[in-house]
Amino acid sequence: MHDIVTFGSASWDVFMKLKNIKTVSNKKFISSKGLCFNLGSKIDVDRIYSFSGGGGTNTAATFTSQGFKTAFCGMVGNDLAGEQVIEDLKKHNIDSSLVLRAKGKETNYSVVLKAKEGKDRTILVFRGASEFLSKKDINWKKLASSKWFYLAPLSGRLAGLTKDIIDFAKKNGIKVALNPGNSQLSMPRKKLNAIIEKVDILFLNQEEASILTGISYDREKEIFKNIDKICPGVAVMTKGPEGVVVADGKHIYSARGTNNHIVDNTGAGDAFGSAFVAEFIRSSGSIEKSVQFGLSNSVSVLKKWGAKEGILKKGEGFKKAKVKKEACLGHNCKIK
Repeated sequence: MHDIVTFGSASWDVFMKLKNIKTVSNKKFISSKGLCFNLGSKIDVDRIYSFSGGGGTNTAATFTSQGFKTAFCGMVGNDLAGEQVIEDLKKHNIDSSLVLRAKGKETNYSVVLKAKEGKDRTILVFRGASEFLSKKDINWKKLASSKWFYLAPLSGRLAGLTKDIIDFAKKNGIKVALNPGNSQLSMPRKKLNAIIEKVDILFLNQEEASILTGISYDREKEIFKNIDKICPGVAVMTKGPEGVVVADGKHIYSARGTNNHIVDNTGAGDAFGSAFVAEFIRSSGSIEKSVQFGLSNSVSVLKKWGAKEGILKKGEGFKKAKVKKEACLGHNCKIK
């Protein structure tokens, strides 16, 4: 029996800290800034790091670090990167028996390019084997005795498994935490709402919340009221450095983020969501404690390269954020 099984992508990530490269401001870029290279030249790299990544494995690492019996269910390629991912899962004491290797497919791969100055980075992403996991590949019998499922973003064709996984969970009394990605949020609204209605904890960042509700990004109060109508469980909206807002149907909880020095922001969302759920389970549903641990785990990850190096260990001390709690009367929650 597993305490929790995670679903999502598995990748091998290479981080490159570039030497003597600066960002360039130009309105031709969507973000108005970009990294530019001289065509045909060699670019010096100051430092290079490599780790396993992907939402499915990142979240699993937090759960095992907190003492939960954890498995990751996903797919890697039949290649060296796939072997590296599986070895890293074992290193983190994550059960890899539910990981399949796709013949003729390459493991997901990312190259993270970071200029020397600032926290911004550019990621080159190869979406490979993870998206080819199918319903028939999953060992459903082995999953039936699990206590929790955590669904990290399922991209591309993998998003089609969202309903199957959640329906199976509900049929077998398994609680579900869902952090939908763009592919899942792009589902027909009626189908997506039917999925969210069965979720115990829903995680969205502010941009995703805007996409889900169809309400402008800056109308936070209206966004959260709409989510509250869709999701009968606990709804969590993260706002980056601005912090987090959580509603459980009775109260609204909010906490501000921190401006700690950031080394790399890869995996910060995975670190928050998985730590929130870990503490939610451990504290029998305390939102305040879950927010505090989620924020602390995220901050710890931000201080290290990669998505797993900074994950807090069980019993490790951390600074607790101040959480504000306000009464919430149904759909008349007041978010300031």
